[in-house]
Amino acid sequence: MMALLHVQVHRRRLWLAVAASLLLVGLTYWLAARMARSDIDRQSERQLQIIALDLQSMLEKFETLPFALSVHPDLTAALLQPADAATVARVNQTLQTVQRQARVAAIYLMDPQGLTIAASNWNDAQNYIGRNFGFRPYFRDAIDGGAGRFYGIGSTTSEPGYFIAQPVLANGQGGKPLGVLAVKISLNEFERTWQTSDEPIVLADKDGVVFLGNRPAWQYHSLAPVDAAASEKIKATLQYVGKTITPIASLPAASRKGYDQSVARPVGRLGWQLRLFSAQSRITRTALLWSGAVALVMLSAMLSLWARHQRRRRLEERQASRQALQQAAEELDLQITLRTGELLQANRDLGDKYARLEHAEQLLRTTQDELVQAGKLAMLGQMAAGVTHELNQPLAAIRAFADNAVTFLERGQPAQASANLAHISAASARMGVIIGQLKGFARKSHGSVALVELTPSVHASALLLQAEFDRLGVVLQLDIAGPLQITGDAVRLEQVLINLLRNALDAVEEAPQRHVALSVAREGDHALICVRDSGPGIPDDVAAQLFAPFFTTKPSGKGLGLGLAISSSIVQAMRGQLSAHNLPGGGAEFQLRLPLFTVIERAG
Repeated sequence: MMALLHVQVHRRRLWLAVAASLLLVGLTYWLAARMARSDIDRQSERQLQIIALDLQSMLEKFETLPFALSVHPDLTAALLQPADAATVARVNQTLQTVQRQARVAAIYLMDPQGLTIAASNWNDAQNYIGRNFGFRPYFRDAIDGGAGRFYGIGSTTSEPGYFIAQPVLANGQGGKPLGVLAVKISLNEFERTWQTSDEPIVLADKDGVVFLGNRPAWQYHSLAPVDAAASEKIKATLQYVGKTITPIASLPAASRKGYDQSVARPVGRLGWQLRLFSAQSRITRTALLWSGAVALVMLSAMLSLWARHQRRRRLEERQASRQALQQAAEELDLQITLRTGELLQANRDLGDKYARLEHAEQLLRTTQDELVQAGKLAMLGQMAAGVTHELNQPLAAIRAFADNAVTFLERGQPAQASANLAHISAASARMGVIIGQLKGFARKSHGSVALVELTPSVHASALLLQAEFDRLGVVLQLDIAGPLQITGDAVRLEQVLINLLRNALDAVEEAPQRHVALSVAREGDHALICVRDSGPGIPDDVAAQLFAPFFTTKPSGKGLGLGLAISSSIVQAMRGQLSAHNLPGGGAEFQLRLPLFTVIERAG
């Protein structure tokens, strides 16, 4: 009887423990989900703040562009005399130049009725000239004397963009506007950047219509049903021409995946909302992990209690259990000993493999350095004829001036002899410069990183090939925009420049017009070096393999196909990028981008 009562009490305690465990697991899940939601919301807020600041900065950057252009006298003249073809042509060229430099989608000028009379895309097939945009809100706001802003799909190009417009006043003074100048900005770059995010990021207008985001299925759908007044306004302004606006919630389940709780921030001056949707799966996964851990702890505790109960009921088996445990411990010690030996042997094998890997890496670096040096010496061999011609000229001059000096001394004319000796000194100095450049280029680089001035490196590279350019009758034009500094290896940089100039020289050798241009400019925090030629360009079947080792289109004996491969490797080692493409007007262009030496690097 006592035994039966004991069993019933034990069962009652067991059920109470199970109920308490389930309650604790449920509470843990709720608390973990709440904490995970709070953490994810904070992370989303920080991420959204960065995205919003970036987007706001881009929009504000172009805010003053139409106002600054609106005071240009040619715009006023074109609006006053739209039939003056010369003035309109100048305005077209001005707008096209500014559009390319500012990197906006389009800039165009409209008369008071909204008819476009000049545009930056005047020479495109789908240009704006002759198009009437008087129905757009940005035009109506600007013609009323204020600033106009609008986002919508272009009625001409069918490409979406952000429009900023300003009135054009007579001589920049007050009065009724003569017309409107509008700038169209593409936001597609942000959409491409957001594609790297796993979580949905969208930008919606003040009516809740999504017009930008990393979920294509959501684009031109609304976060909530759009009221009738907003729908009529969208149709009247052709804001999303050809699109039917329906809520995202009405999409199929697969298309609206990720449409959960979100955080939002206002952006821009049109009441836009930038939203980041947090994945519910992350919250659920975190909560399940925490509740699973608590469940395991509770299960372990319950198992422990059950084991204690079982041991109390089986006192007679204690000795057998101890023997079994002792045997298991001995077997475990044996397994640990064997496993330890295996791990030690694996560790020794790993050490041997690591040593061999280090040796192979050192061999690879040595081979790469030798390959770079071999490419440099091969390039010197190709330049040998031109350098020899460049040295023969001052040598011949030295010989002639020396003979003349002897004659003048015999005649007792020391002044003329002194002048000839001065010419001999100048010619010798010129030879010294050429030989110095050759020695500097031919020396083996140790790959050390130092501060490099681009201007001397460009001039040194051009000097070594000047004789070849002169011999082939090729015009070399240098355009260097001020002093620029990078961190890298000057010798290897000159090797890259000489290789690009040499390739350009080969490209124009059979061309009717032989021109090669090398320009150096600043592009943001990078130096941009461009080498352009007037040759036949890069064939499509060659472009894909242009930087592959041992690939060459030159005849046998004129190259091994290593120049561009070595150059690309050198540029990548300096954290740069080497690319090539054909020019619209013919010929090819190689672009070399290298990070500039900054104040932060100097402080570090």
